[in-house]
Amino acid sequence: MASSPVKRLRCAIYTRKSTEHGLDLEFNSLDAQREACEAYIKSQSFQGWQCLAARYDDPAYSGGNLDRPALQQLLKDIDAGRVDIVVVYKIDRLTRSLADFAKLVEAFDAKSISFVAVTQQFNTTTSMGRLTLNVLLSFAQFERELSSERVRDKVAASRRKGKWTGGTIPLGYDIANKKLVPNPVERKTIEYIFRKYLELKSSQQLIAHLDAKGIVTKRREAKQKKYQGGIPFTYGPLAYVLKNRIYLGEMSHHGKWYPGEHKPILDPDLFNNVQAILDSRKVARRARQTQSGAILMGKLFDDRGNKMSPSHSNKDGVRYHFYVSSALLKGRKGDAGSISRITAKPIETAVTAHIKTLCVDRLQADESFNDFFDRVLSRVDLRKNALRLTIQNDEHSGDGASNHAVDIPWTYAPTKRNRLSATEAGKSHSPALDAIVRAHAWMSLLENGTYCSIEELASAVKMNANVVRKCIAAAFLDPKITEGVLQGDDAASDLLAHRHNVGLHWNDQF
Repeated sequence: MASSPVKRLRCAIYTRKSTEHGLDLEFNSLDAQREACEAYIKSQSFQGWQCLAARYDDPAYSGGNLDRPALQQLLKDIDAGRVDIVVVYKIDRLTRSLADFAKLVEAFDAKSISFVAVTQQFNTTTSMGRLTLNVLLSFAQFERELSSERVRDKVAASRRKGKWTGGTIPLGYDIANKKLVPNPVERKTIEYIFRKYLELKSSQQLIAHLDAKGIVTKRREAKQKKYQGGIPFTYGPLAYVLKNRIYLGEMSHHGKWYPGEHKPILDPDLFNNVQAILDSRKVARRARQTQSGAILMGKLFDDRGNKMSPSHSNKDGVRYHFYVSSALLKGRKGDAGSISRITAKPIETAVTAHIKTLCVDRLQADESFNDFFDRVLSRVDLRKNALRLTIQNDEHSGDGASNHAVDIPWTYAPTKRNRLSATEAGKSHSPALDAIVRAHAWMSLLENGTYCSIEELASAVKMNANVVRKCIAAAFLDPKITEGVLQGDDAASDLLAHRHNVGLHWNDQF
């Protein structure tokens, strides 16, 4: 009796190398991996294994994610039914992440694909093979995390020694042999900026002056674009220059400054005089903000670049708070933006809610929320369909920019209801609106240090601490709910009124 023919099993070989080192050799690591896999497939030819001619090679790609061209092509061919078995030299060639491996196994199982690592003698068709795979990948993930920790520790140690470890190259310096070296031309530009600020004592006037002089930010080469920078100064980049102690020959790490290896390019007296003016203007601005209650004073602009100043009006004993375009205040209505006048509270609530989401990662231990708000928020541009927030990056972030923009969805509705402020005095509000205003007021008392704890606040207002704690949760509402309450949305008000325990996660509040 003739035996039945052996079923043909198509084997795809996947190879990967993490770095470019050695790829230019005639016989490199990818070739060695493929040769070992081909030999293993040949040894299994009696079971019908046949090696596919198509190559799936990923040179210089990390195993920490699945964003690799050859791997993606392999998955497409698996979906198309062109592969029966995936063969690799070692498991970590496929992935080093347990989460990614789970996704791959799911994709393999969906098409009944077997997975074989030739140097580790197992495959995913058996339960023991699956168990061994998970154990090995756990160690691979552990080793990868240890390597990341070693790199972070090395960067921290290098920064504390004043070494340059990468990131945004500041105006005034270039990189030579992995060190900061003064740029003679840009050095004069930095000194000019500092001396001009001492003369003008105004960032707005200095920006206009630099623009007229054609002085721009540092131009840098970039991977995706030909270059970055080389654009007129705005408030964020200018503040980054004026406050940057790197010009004194220092290097920062997590907000602390250490003596650096590079040479200073500024006189300490000049730098300190500029800081004194910046600090005095900050105190004066904070005093005006406290007096007016306008937290966006000096930061809010219309879509034509006009600063929007806080204003208020009184009617029947009620105070209405607004932000008004400076062009409108100067009688130049035609120069004002598309929104020249806006109620204060809704926009302040939306901006504050976003800034609070940054506190977890960036709020310093000895920093109040008000100081944090003033430090990270450089500018807010008011548009009809969005609020554009310019966020100041941490000095040690190394992401290639001193600030970045974030768009918050926003719809301007110039109705009578939208013109009323949530901080009106002497007017009866809905219970939901009163709860939100009270929660924010209590949070301000805690944040500015008036009361050190909820228990101390509760004692002052003569209420139970648990009740105060529940009431304060209204300060962390989803901005959509808060906006609905401010605009008189009955559904939003009812939602707050009938929820005794308001969750802090926005998804749990609906």
